[in-house]
Parts: sequence; structure tokens; C-alpha cells
Amino acid sequence: MDTSKDAIVTWCQEYLADLLRVPADAVDPHADFDRLGVDSALAVSLLMEVEERYGVELPPEALFADPTLDAVAEYLHTHAEASVA
Repeated sequence: MDTSKDAIVTWCQEYLADLLRVPADAVDPHADFDRLGVDSALAVSLLMEVEERYGVELPPEALFADPTLDAVAEYLHTHAEASVA
């Protein structure tokens, strides 16, 4: 599985776009979740999906400290590489 930051961002965009029923390119990876219309329930859903998909535990504090897909992807990319090393 591709754990590059770009691949993770793309997967997260597609996942949230499906939940929000918008095109994936409408999900700005730099926008706060609030601006995207992502409430706490959707954020937790994303958290659970990325943990299952990438095998990296994403603490809720990390998710809400910088609530953007870009930050989520950076965290996952860094920790996925560390678990492989």
C-alpha cells in the first residue's frame, strides 16, 4: 500500500467526499474540518477508517489539534514509515 503523503491525502479526500456527497476535488486538504462540514461524528469515522486502513493509531487529540486532511496525512505518513522501519 502506498503510504506517501499524497496518496493518503487522496484516499482521505475520496473517503470524506463520499460521506459528504461532494466531488473529491471539493475537499480541500488544507481546510479545517469545520469549513468542510466535517462534524465530530464524521471525524471519528475518518479516524477509525485510517487506523484500519493504514494500521496506525491516530489519537483523537492529534486529529483535533490540527483538523485538516493535510495534517492527518502527515501524521499517518510519518508513523506508517516508522512502523515499517
